[in-house]
Amino acid sequence: MSRIDSFKKDLEAKKAVKIIAGIDNFDETKVRNVIIAAEQGGASAVDIAADTALINIAKEITKLPIFVSSTSPEMLLMAKNEGADALEIGNFDALYKKGIRISAEDVLDITKRTIELVGEEIFLSVTIPGHISVEEQVKLASDLEDLGIDLIQSEGACVANVNNNGARGLMEKVNISISNTMEIVNSCSIPVMTASGITPSTAAMPFAAGASAIGVGSCVNKLTSPIEMLATVMSITEKVGLKKEEKIHI
Repeated sequence: MSRIDSFKKDLEAKKAVKIIAGIDNFDETKVRNVIIAAEQGGASAVDIAADTALINIAKEITKLPIFVSSTSPEMLLMAKNEGADALEIGNFDALYKKGIRISAEDVLDITKRTIELVGEEIFLSVTIPGHISVEEQVKLASDLEDLGIDLIQSEGACVANVNNNGARGLMEKVNISISNTMEIVNSCSIPVMTASGITPSTAAMPFAAGASAIGVGSCVNKLTSPIEMLATVMSITEKVGLKKEEKIHI
């Protein structure tokens, strides 16, 4: 079984867990710690920024499927050539931090250009901007499905109350993302991953709403201790019933 096939197996079982190092996280030590925590904690995949050094590190230290995230088709082509197992258009956190709101048209254009460059043989995931209307999200999901996308990721971080940084803020983020997930799941037949605000206490909620996977970022990558990272990943995989011994990698 190939690395991406193991992720697809978890998708089909509706219990896939992707651990996200961060689209703008280029700190090699921190990314390495996130990857190790994901591997040892029994996650389904890791997601890193589009950077040659980071991709090479990931290939050396993990057998998990390696997702590489970017909003640049050219950087995604580089990632494919460097050996990434899957490509992610998004997440858009780096843009949001700059006050940029990406549109549905932008996402569709980036996706079409990416497919032209990388071909259709590599697994491709696309994030639906959480700030656009539900109607636009549903339409974009349908358009992406028509393009042959393998996975759609929902989000809620950019429309949550930025003043709520604690538990309330995380709940607000995950509730918005879950709501978006439900709308998208009801409108298309390809798997949907829920991201934004996922913690051990909320990890199971998206699956009850129809998600096939969750994307876990800040509750792991913002930690400073590798032990805390591992404990958090293990707690999440246990909550969703993803048993490490069930996973097979090459």
